[in-house]
Amino acid sequence: MGVPYKWGGTTTKGFDCSGFIQYIFKKAGKTLPRTTEQMYRVGTSISKAKLQKGDLVFFQTYKKGPSHVGVYLGNNQFLQASTSKGVTITSLSNSYWKARYIGAKRI
Repeated sequence: MGVPYKWGGTTTKGFDCSGFIQYIFKKAGKTLPRTTEQMYRVGTSISKAKLQKGDLVFFQTYKKGPSHVGVYLGNNQFLQASTSKGVTITSLSNSYWKARYIGAKRI
């Protein structure tokens, strides 16, 4: 928590969203592709109603298609590397993220 955001970052000195997700999954023994778009192409699609802890949640932010990723924690919360707050926990009900949610994948 609190690690700063860094575009292209993949270490605890600074993470971007996909670098952070790739890092934590690697710590759990799972290999993921490097970018958000590539991550969106793997795993099994999951409906929002069936989200479980550890599922990846995807958002469309600055460009068409998946451009931000986080990991679902349960209780409508997800862990992410935010450009403004660094690594943080956020609610899927937050108006910004709710409007940009495009899907979830189970790895």
